[in-house]
Amino acid sequence: MNIEELKSIANAIVAPQKGVLAADESNPTIKKRFDSIQLESTEENRRRYREILFTTDGIERFVGGVILYDETLRQRTREGVPFPTLLAGRGIAPGIKVDQGAKALALHPGDKVTEGLDGLRERLAEYRQLGAQFAKWRAVIEIDERDLPSAFGIRANAHALARYAALCQEAGLVPIVEPEVLMDGAHGIERCEAVTAQVLQKVFAELDAHGVIFEGMLLKPNMVIAGKKCPRQAGVQEVAEATLRCLRRHVPAAVPGIVFLSGGQSAEEATDHLNAMNAMGPQPWQVSFSYGRALQAPVLAAWRGQEHNVAAAQQALLTRCHLNGLARDGQYERAMEAAA
Repeated sequence: MNIEELKSIANAIVAPQKGVLAADESNPTIKKRFDSIQLESTEENRRRYREILFTTDGIERFVGGVILYDETLRQRTREGVPFPTLLAGRGIAPGIKVDQGAKALALHPGDKVTEGLDGLRERLAEYRQLGAQFAKWRAVIEIDERDLPSAFGIRANAHALARYAALCQEAGLVPIVEPEVLMDGAHGIERCEAVTAQVLQKVFAELDAHGVIFEGMLLKPNMVIAGKKCPRQAGVQEVAEATLRCLRRHVPAAVPGIVFLSGGQSAEEATDHLNAMNAMGPQPWQVSFSYGRALQAPVLAAWRGQEHNVAAAQQALLTRCHLNGLARDGQYERAMEAAA
């Protein structure tokens, strides 16, 4: 483990104006995305779509890292260039999703725990040989108004995240630690903040106990936001204030950056919230993004599986990346006002 190398990669991913493009959808998930544009989810269509994303001119100004799926990490451009080589050559760190999905936690109804620790050390070694520089593991935290998650559900996921992170650093990969408190349900923003606080507190206690070097990792949390079915949806500023308040209380300043997931928000909502947080001034860590659907939805809508739409699709991606790059610096709202 080279600590200085880990720190360098982590800081490069969240350099000014930069964030992460999450392109790590599993085959069943990408099929749902393709179904929305009536496109068959073949291996070639998946490869071509990712190639369109990764070859977009200019995204390296706003994207410091790309999370790949196992299949995607092994794919190549039409010219035969491996995707990790393509990305690294543009100054973008290639990453890899390594968890194997959330399953029901035995004897704890409603809770889930993410699987994939078995054989992880060997998989990480292979992924590093294939060009990966960082990895990602997502823990799913179910939430309701009162009973979920259980204390043990939080503990089980925190422990798994810490074991994953320690194995990553041992292998020379920067771990992105993703404890996602879901925004499904009818809970209010206050309940989300309380649960997110509990989760972060336990996650960092486990990371510390496992010897994980905070300076060589990134955190990918949910924003503090009301459930989708909650009758009172918080405004942009309230979400920003609650999220930063929670993070300042529970995330060590040694962590280089926080790369938020968009978590079911629209592309515009995710950018608005990110901008509002950065407009509140400097924080102990870089406040950035790790968006999947919030960056890709406009791309799919423009592309629709047609080659004559590639230029429009790439322009849609560059536009969303640019807007989130502005939000990284708290300049998004000002830029929109100037454009109007």
